[in-house]
Amino acid sequence: MGGIGTGSAFTENLRALAARHLKMRLIHDVAEPEISVTLFGQKLGMPVLAAPIGGVSFNMGGRISEADYIQAVLSGCKNMGTLGGTGDGAPDFIHETAFAAIRDVGGSGIPFIKPWAEAELFEKLDAAAATGAPAVGMDVDAAGLITLRLMGRPVSPKGPDALRKIIERVPRPMIIKGVMTPADARLAAAAGAAGIVVSNHGGRVLDGTPGVASVLPEVAKAVRGRLTVLAAGGVRSGGDVLKLLALGADAVLIGRPISVAAVGWLKDGGVQYLEKIRSELITAMILTGSPNLAAIDGSILHETGEATL
Repeated sequence: MGGIGTGSAFTENLRALAARHLKMRLIHDVAEPEISVTLFGQKLGMPVLAAPIGGVSFNMGGRISEADYIQAVLSGCKNMGTLGGTGDGAPDFIHETAFAAIRDVGGSGIPFIKPWAEAELFEKLDAAAATGAPAVGMDVDAAGLITLRLMGRPVSPKGPDALRKIIERVPRPMIIKGVMTPADARLAAAAGAAGIVVSNHGGRVLDGTPGVASVLPEVAKAVRGRLTVLAAGGVRSGGDVLKLLALGADAVLIGRPISVAAVGWLKDGGVQYLEKIRSELITAMILTGSPNLAAIDGSILHETGEATL
């Protein structure tokens, strides 16, 4: 679950967020910020979703089963009025339990599929769409996962034509996760994606990549108004959520901390963690004079250079 190689891609996510400072403003009348957002036809109570993580049952010590974990995440997110992402991988029980859990919560989740070879990919995409989920994702950044390579599983990047074919097949809005450049963002938009996730896969696939907060502004600017921009990487507080929104994200995904909360205390752990993030986001919006999500932009940030962690 840690970062690859030196771990720099993981720590850069944290460093890039720490380098952005919020402008504290208190001479205003913002007392009750509005934090709801509509994504892929769903009105959510907060601009925070659980990132898709699969294999927690063995990647985090085997304390709980995969089914218990993903049920905890999805039901906790639904309880908080938002959506949880589900992961994919090897062995098959990862996606099978994810699809079953999404059906169990009435389609209140977003399944993400890895960029497998075509036959397996299409089979899984069809099954993902059949869960009733409001959108389906593919984490192209998983093409570099060492764990899958060691298992001999054929995952690979997808070219523009292949991506268009994939998106056209899925009868749901399609989200492409793992976009870190304006060029890839434009290609995803041109292929028909409904959304992207700006993500370096939590620093788990390529050492030496920049932090998400560093690249997000130019990526978001490249496709603003064309698709939904989500961001994931290093978020540990409601203030971090606010920073990514100010840098151009429409909503934010949180991964490892929600996994830790769910492994530790199942649904209640996820709910308590999301309640913490929600409370911190509201406080940060009050203290920056941000009345609603539409009002959040780069003007609420200082940029003070690199931070030391």
